[in-house]
Amino acid sequence: MILPKAIQPGDTIGVIAPASPPNLSNLKKAIPFFENLGLKVKVGKYVEKVYGYLAGTDEQRLEDLHNMFLDQEVDAIICAGGGYGTGRIAASINYDIIKTNPKIFWGYSDITYLHTAIRQQTGLVTFHGPMLASDIGKDDFHPHSKESFNQLSEPEEIIYDESYSKLTTICEGEAKGPIVGGNLSLIVNSIGGDYEIDTRGKLLFIEDVDEPPYRIDSFLSQLKHAGKLDDAVGVIVGDFNNAKPKKDRPSLTFEEVLDDYFKPLNKPVLSGFNIGHCQPHYAIPLGTQAKLCTHTKTLTIEPGVIGGSS
Repeated sequence: MILPKAIQPGDTIGVIAPASPPNLSNLKKAIPFFENLGLKVKVGKYVEKVYGYLAGTDEQRLEDLHNMFLDQEVDAIICAGGGYGTGRIAASINYDIIKTNPKIFWGYSDITYLHTAIRQQTGLVTFHGPMLASDIGKDDFHPHSKESFNQLSEPEEIIYDESYSKLTTICEGEAKGPIVGGNLSLIVNSIGGDYEIDTRGKLLFIEDVDEPPYRIDSFLSQLKHAGKLDDAVGVIVGDFNNAKPKKDRPSLTFEEVLDDYFKPLNKPVLSGFNIGHCQPHYAIPLGTQAKLCTHTKTLTIEPGVIGGSS
């Protein structure tokens, strides 16, 4: 496990768009948020490019990713948005560049594919958190979401309990292990490939958006058949925004689907975390050790950075 260095006032945030084209108006509105924290912002060369549903060609998005890790003036990399496209570049990434230039890497949604690939290829701890165009630049960006960025400036333990949101126990227990995961559909998309998620001895975190219960059922079924649920020591269920059945069709509820897959596991499963496509959206490090306890309804996560910026 490699912990990136914390950032301090005067440091530089690099912005890239490794998936779909970001909303440029929202992106520009987000930049003052970092400037008000005393940080500089450097936007990638190809962030404004559009290639169909992608933010530039695979080569352009890959170049921005590599350049931000290589750039010694850049102290942290935060993605502009998600959408689709990171899986297309994962096999072409020079992971030695990342391993020899470790720094904060932050995003969510489609960025899940990169979180998994980077962690498993380099050991670097990355961050699942709100992005510029998708969240920060919007009018509804929540103060609690803003506070999530504090964990980047100094090492701090995160204790998520019911003071953050109501939590529901699906299966009782307590377990420790590194947190892995992210967007459920992207986790499933990794199965069978070179960057298939490894959940052995891990706490598996899942979230998603706009997926009806039958689709979530199919995702969890694939995870089950691939052994990912058995391998995990516990499951953290984040936000599943708009997980509603299609109109005029019979359906299980989202909660019933979770119960069907998680109640038989005989390991801790806790749902209700405001982590994902939601506001507030609490950011967490991926790859650090954590403890999930249903008896106290807490998720305790070790810091994702080490002190000192340069």
